[in-house]
Amino acid sequence: MHRRTLIALCTAVTLAGPALAQTFPTKPIKLVIAFPAGGPTDITMRALADGASKALGQPVVVENKPGAGGTLPAQALQTAPADGYTLAQIPLGVFRLPYTTKINWDPVKDINYVLNVTGYAFGVVVPTDSPIKSWTHFVAWAKANPGKLTYGSTGTMTSPHLTMELVAQKAGLQLTHVPYKGSADLMQAVLGGHIMAASDSTGFAPQVEAGKLRVLNTWGDKRLDKFPDAPTLKDLGYDIVQNSPFGIGAPRDTPPAVVKRLHDAFKTAMEQPAYLDALKRYDMVPIYMNSAQYKKFAQDTFTREKALIEKLGLAKGS
Repeated sequence: MHRRTLIALCTAVTLAGPALAQTFPTKPIKLVIAFPAGGPTDITMRALADGASKALGQPVVVENKPGAGGTLPAQALQTAPADGYTLAQIPLGVFRLPYTTKINWDPVKDINYVLNVTGYAFGVVVPTDSPIKSWTHFVAWAKANPGKLTYGSTGTMTSPHLTMELVAQKAGLQLTHVPYKGSADLMQAVLGGHIMAASDSTGFAPQVEAGKLRVLNTWGDKRLDKFPDAPTLKDLGYDIVQNSPFGIGAPRDTPPAVVKRLHDAFKTAMEQPAYLDALKRYDMVPIYMNSAQYKKFAQDTFTREKALIEKLGLAKGS
């Protein structure tokens, strides 16, 4: 009798996955993102969520949870039910967390990686009335005034912060970093003269186009069409490309059939014109990885970010 019961249970579990996928979802899904409303991440992810809502037949509701270097949504997955109704944006900062903070979960093992969707176009800007007219001026001013050149980013241990620190290390500069919760706050700070420069995604484009900010460099593999006169870090002699890919994760034990249903819906949403138009607005492009590829990316990035944190002397106890 015990053996029959065990077989029945195993059969029920095996059949439950496809059955669950056929009925899922039956209520709205929450997608937690790591940055405030109104910025590039928020606007593009809302367009993606809208497309996924249509594919799933249920609303995908975006919830903003900024702070802690973009890691709060991933942390929220650790206590959320593994039923597919709570999803999170996974910025690159998530893979740095264990090296800088004491946590009781593993970013690779304790997140179910659904798919990667895009990445950012980054750069450094200064006010147009700044005496710093180019990256050459930036470096010269910073060397003449060690520790006095202030720059802001969208948070401690984010890609804009760590990439700037890596560039500063290579250039022999001492900079003072000021973290903000998101692009909107950061832009207010640099436009208001509270900081001298900002490293951010190209959410700064409207201020550049309005003549309020100047782009000193960008961080992609090639120059941006929108700012063709701005050199890349590679143009300036730094062997650095940073586009900080990010995607969507679910709680660790989310059933595979539900993960596949979510993957397929968001993959469809990635191909919709409204989402592609939103990306183009911020010089972002689709960077698709399926669930297996995204999991492998998470493993590789986790290892690579450890080396970066140690190189910059930012690891716990360093």
